[in-house]
Amino acid sequence: MIFYTDKEHINRTFMQFIVIGRDGTDEKAKERRLATRPAHLKLGDELVISGNMWYGAALWDDKNEMIGSMLLMDFLSKKELQEWLDREPYVTGGVWKSVEILKCNVRNPWQFNRPKEFYTEKQK
Repeated sequence: MIFYTDKEHINRTFMQFIVIGRDGTDEKAKERRLATRPAHLKLGDELVISGNMWYGAALWDDKNEMIGSMLLMDFLSKKELQEWLDREPYVTGGVWKSVEILKCNVRNPWQFNRPKEFYTEKQK
C-alpha cells in the first residue's frame, strides 16, 4: 500500500469501492475481452502500485468462461473513482456492459498483504 506524505493527501479519508463489471453476452463479448485484456491488466498493475487497486478477480460462469470482473478499489472520492472508470479499458472498449459500484469499508486491510507462498501452498 502507498502511504501518502504530501499535503494534498494528509488528513483525507480514502473510500473503498467494490466494482463489479459484467461483460456483454453477445457473440463478440469474449473477443472484446481478450483483445482489451492486456491494456486492462497494464492499468491494473499501475493502480496496484499507486495503492488505488487492492484486489481484483475475474468472474467465471459454470463453463469456466470469464463473464466479468470484481475489483476492490481505494480512492479519495467518487470523482476519482469515476476518473479511473472513464479510462478503464474494459469500459472504453465495451467489454463491461454494466458496472455496479458499492461503497464499502474494509476492516484490517493489511490482512491481504500475505506472501505469495500463503496462497500457492494453500492450493496444494
